[in-house]
Amino acid sequence: MSDWEEHPHRRFNPLRGEWVLVSPHRTARPWQGQVERAPILPEQPYDPECYLCPGNCRAGGQRNPVYSGTFAFSNDYAALLADTPSLALDDRGLRIAQTERGVCRVLCFSPRHDLTLARMSLEQIRLVVDAWCSEYQQLRTLSYIRHVQIFENRGAMMGASNPHPHCQIWASETLPNETHKEQVAQQQYRRERKSCLLCDYVALERPGARCVYENGGFAVVVPFWAVWPFETLLISKRHIATIDQQDDEARTQLADALKQITTRYDNLFETPFPYTMGFHQQPADDDPGQAWHLHAHFYPPLLRSATVRKFMVGYELLAMPQRDLTPESAAERLRATPAVHYLER
Repeated sequence: MSDWEEHPHRRFNPLRGEWVLVSPHRTARPWQGQVERAPILPEQPYDPECYLCPGNCRAGGQRNPVYSGTFAFSNDYAALLADTPSLALDDRGLRIAQTERGVCRVLCFSPRHDLTLARMSLEQIRLVVDAWCSEYQQLRTLSYIRHVQIFENRGAMMGASNPHPHCQIWASETLPNETHKEQVAQQQYRRERKSCLLCDYVALERPGARCVYENGGFAVVVPFWAVWPFETLLISKRHIATIDQQDDEARTQLADALKQITTRYDNLFETPFPYTMGFHQQPADDDPGQAWHLHAHFYPPLLRSATVRKFMVGYELLAMPQRDLTPESAAERLRATPAVHYLER
């Protein structure tokens, strides 16, 4: 890839059917854009003002149990509701709307207010993986649910309103935009090549310049088509379509991969690294072609330090995504980052 490190070029994202502009020569430009205040880690394992800590009262008025492991509950201010009436609007194909039913859940990773995935033990993260599988299985039993989105917004920079370690799980009646794009791409690849897009991709990338970490069940790579500076793709090496299809060994391997990449993120700039992370998996409707392959996306905004982030503005909003740091350079920096958390060294 040495020739590509010097010249502006486009890279194609086969999962979305879209292009990204890569401009490696721009990494030398000085930064005079916005600088954020460095985030501060919570210092106490329990915060009496936190609505997610054990025993505390939530915003909706209900009190949390004194939980000792993971804790899941229905969101007190859910974006989707199960009892939404069925309504539709189609005004000459220009003003179109329809109601959407769904369920929104919150999953606390730990009773400890001061922990993150990066600082939890492998055994603690394994409990989170088990909880994800259980929540997914329960939501899939609802007859009107087609899609289950597990995601974590970490850090105020990514819109997290509470630093307590937690994620959200939104189950919806229809397929969201991003999942639909990936379904179309994976099904088309299966039809045309009689193979799995992500099986082929992960085999192509490991070991290689963009592979950050791998164990027996998962690989973490900076995708060839990455948009965010240190974006990564966590891919199952086994061809499974949903998170609950993992066996016992695979669940532990997923926990290990999650700890490895989140620790490296924190160590990169020695700061609680913000990101949005989410799993993409087969929708609830049947996929007889077996095109879907379980994977998770990490979208972190930090660009140069703990206080300088990338913005999607201008050309990127009006034309196409663009990045300066090449995926190969980003992966090299993440690989070289220690696997032991900076606060524990």
